[in-house]
Amino acid sequence: MYSCGVERPSSLRQSSKMKSYITNTLSDFFFEYETPRQVLVRNRRVGVVCRLIQLGVLAYIIGWVFIYEKGYQSSDTAVGSVLTKMKGVGYTNVAGEERIWDVADYVFPVQGDSSFVVMTNYIITKGQKVEKCSEPQNSKNRCSSDSDCEGRSERTGDGHTTGKCLVDTTKMCEVLAWCPVEDDSTIPDPALLMSAENYTLFIKNSISFPAYGVTRSNLVEGIDNQYVNSCLYDPKKSPLCPIFRLGDLVQLSGFSFATIARVGGAIGIVIDWTCNLDYDQSECKPIYSFHGLYGNPQETDTARASVGYNFRYAKHYMEDKQEKRTLLKVFGIRFDIIVRSLARKFDIIPTLTAIGSGVGIFGVATVVCDLILLYLLPKREFYNNMKFKVTESMEKEPLNEFKSEKEVSKE
Repeated sequence: MYSCGVERPSSLRQSSKMKSYITNTLSDFFFEYETPRQVLVRNRRVGVVCRLIQLGVLAYIIGWVFIYEKGYQSSDTAVGSVLTKMKGVGYTNVAGEERIWDVADYVFPVQGDSSFVVMTNYIITKGQKVEKCSEPQNSKNRCSSDSDCEGRSERTGDGHTTGKCLVDTTKMCEVLAWCPVEDDSTIPDPALLMSAENYTLFIKNSISFPAYGVTRSNLVEGIDNQYVNSCLYDPKKSPLCPIFRLGDLVQLSGFSFATIARVGGAIGIVIDWTCNLDYDQSECKPIYSFHGLYGNPQETDTARASVGYNFRYAKHYMEDKQEKRTLLKVFGIRFDIIVRSLARKFDIIPTLTAIGSGVGIFGVATVVCDLILLYLLPKREFYNNMKFKVTESMEKEPLNEFKSEKEVSKE
């Protein structure tokens, strides 16, 4: 009990000093401001380097970030749909057999898709039925005895090999197939449907930018029924007309229609919606471009394998209670309509972000100039002493005294 009574005044003094220390620390934190020490260096070379670097950073911020990259705007991509419609009638006269071809015959698949094929040439094999017959003469399955045909299975064959050699007739292996088998050794030249050059394609494209609530169509302001019924796309005279002549599409893609119509190919139609929504929405209009994706743009290019585009299509029917079919090997132009979109609009958040990053980059000038001053110039020791202030180390009083630096200086 006696010892506790002696230590009580000392405990009160320490508590008072702790309170004073905490109060002074909080006061310094809230009511004092610290700023870095600045040294003004009068050196022309360093000054010029600093200003050139700052000028380059400023040019980068204004030219690249704001003007080229549109750093003051946010962006959004569109969702949309593409509808197509072909028009035109073709006429063929093969071996005295006349035939009319309309959109239901030469467009694959059903109209309305953004990717479709327009038939321009074909090889037709009529009246096929499942039976045993000889392989065609252009086949590799030649034989001199049945043993040559036994167990033979060709990936490119026309049917199932029966193991019999037709020695007395064709000297070819017999197959169970749709007979007579197709003979596609000769492709019609010129293409049978050269009239496809004058077919027309109507494209209807609608897009929406969800982030901005903007919906647009390629049937923009000023395009009405009267205009659509009379216009035809021209990159200079009618760049917004949604009706395209197939011959013009092929020519604008860099291909020859006669060549691509004979063996087929692929063409890409790009609809580009690049819009600045800081302007009126009516200024957001599509730009069309055309690209030859696959075909034979070089007339002398005959070395490549599998040039062109083709597929087979069969029409089945019943005759005398037996299933038959008409086989068409179709050569055509595949059109792929590709929509590209990018909308931009002013937004304060990316603007402040771009400005903040630009201000930060200005610090590069300070770093470079400091390196020159401290390590490259002849008077680097002098500049080093001016930039950095070195103080003598002083012993700190014990922590339990709770005296701030200001209190020490006052004592």
